[in-house]
Amino acid sequence: MSTIALYALDVLAASVLAFGVYWPRHRRRDLVVAFLGINVGVLAVCALLATSAVTAGIGLGLFGVLSIIRLRSDELAQHEIAYYFAFLALALVGGLGFSPIWLAAGFLALIVGVMTAVDHPALLAAHRRQLLVLDRALTDERALRSHLEETLGADVTAFTVLKVDLVSDTTTVDVRFRVRSGRRSALAGTSAEALAAAPTAEGVDFPERERIPAVTR
Repeated sequence: MSTIALYALDVLAASVLAFGVYWPRHRRRDLVVAFLGINVGVLAVCALLATSAVTAGIGLGLFGVLSIIRLRSDELAQHEIAYYFAFLALALVGGLGFSPIWLAAGFLALIVGVMTAVDHPALLAAHRRQLLVLDRALTDERALRSHLEETLGADVTAFTVLKVDLVSDTTTVDVRFRVRSGRRSALAGTSAEALAAAPTAEGVDFPERERIPAVTR
């Protein structure tokens, strides 16, 4: 009975993580399907092999093989990779039948809780990352940093020059920066004003469609 309860706890934890945490924040239906499918599939395989003497090796093997297959099939952002491994970990904890059950339930709750906290929008909200292509070739790091801060209106914390093309006069740079508090407030105010000023369907007069006379023969 405790094993069935552990399976149910895994499905519950995966559902909370998918629909209560990931979906409201990122809105990717394809990954919700992938996350839940992987979780339930690995849970079923682990449950069938739980009586084997090499359960630990099988669990690690499944973890590695599924990771290689999934990560090579599509390009994922770093936070999506974290969610992917979290769903795999949930399935392994729930499917391998650890005892006592309260310890396994605690690990399931820990995984969901950590992902909820570290992916919260308020955590390090001012820090951003962008890949920029500048319309000039800049080889001096000080000049490049000044140009980036002027362009972004932010404090550049780090950057990596990926390419400097002297022929086309461009610079490709991966920049990490911190948005200034005043600019965040201005951007939020501008967005609110733009939404308030946007015309609605009720307030727009659409021109009548021109009638084309029928041609008779």
